[in-house]
Amino acid sequence: MSPDTCVAAGPLLADRLARAITLAGPIPLAQFMAAANAHYYATRDPLGASGDFTTAPEISQMFGELVGAWIADLWHRAGRPAMHYVELGPGRGTLAADALRAMAMADLTPPVHFVETSPVLRAVQAGRVPDVIWHDDVSTLPDDAPLIVIANEFFDALPIEQIVRAGDGWHRRLVACQDTLFLPIAGPLVPDAIVPGHLRDAAPGTIIETSPASVAIIRALSARLVAQGGALLTIDYGYAGPALGETLQAVRGHRFANPFEAPGEQDLTAHVDFATLAAAAIAEGARAWGPVAQGSFLTALGIDQRAAALGRSVRKDRDRLVETDQMGGLFRVIAITAPSWPEPAGFAA
Repeated sequence: MSPDTCVAAGPLLADRLARAITLAGPIPLAQFMAAANAHYYATRDPLGASGDFTTAPEISQMFGELVGAWIADLWHRAGRPAMHYVELGPGRGTLAADALRAMAMADLTPPVHFVETSPVLRAVQAGRVPDVIWHDDVSTLPDDAPLIVIANEFFDALPIEQIVRAGDGWHRRLVACQDTLFLPIAGPLVPDAIVPGHLRDAAPGTIIETSPASVAIIRALSARLVAQGGALLTIDYGYAGPALGETLQAVRGHRFANPFEAPGEQDLTAHVDFATLAAAAIAEGARAWGPVAQGSFLTALGIDQRAAALGRSVRKDRDRLVETDQMGGLFRVIAITAPSWPEPAGFAA
């Protein structure tokens, strides 16, 4: 059976994807990932012990409180302007609730905006953060005041493209379907010009990832920051690229899984290329800070002092957030600011 023919079985999304591939041929990886994650997040709360993964705000209140303190400090040094709090992909609203509590202690109580499309998660968020204003995308965010935008584990879930090196050049990676199984295949050749010069002669089988969706959002938000003022704080796992290698992965039940199995029933992510995001922000006239390790960022903001105040019971949570062999080393942090705004805390050399 050829890769573009498939008799589908299983969940409705898998049926639809298989039908699309049967009728029109293999689809881009970004299309497959976008459809899978849209269905996944729209139909469940994936967080916590009973879900598929746990994020830093769910580990400890310290994470959100320190983000709130970071915002309050930056706002104060920027002259205490009217502003809007924005969070991209806010999960259960836990980070926002903790951050807003810390911000209120500094007399900062801004309107709250969530960019969230999942009806399941919106219902949970409404219970955590009263009076929140929801948006389907960043285009409808307010334009009347500076924005402080928080994106924790947001960009890793956006669709990626992959190109794979073969003997005759670089090919776009597609997703086909064969015998009810989805699988990646090499698609059409792409121009050498889109491959960074120092990576073009990589060995056959090498993969390069890009995320046009992430770059588009960063550029849109950076243009807003330049025009309105404010800052964006992004925390995620990733690297400073462009670089070689595949990072696409799936998580289900707190275990890694095959990303091409059960589309829409597991979380698909890829590591974030922080250097490319920073370059996109700078291209719009914004300033970029970092990346720095999450552990060093939280330490600079005072997590050790906050942990001491909360008592010995939070020591394990502090270690998970800060230590280099845990999230503290795996996750990176960058900030993007309006050119007229002060240097944000946590990024000093």
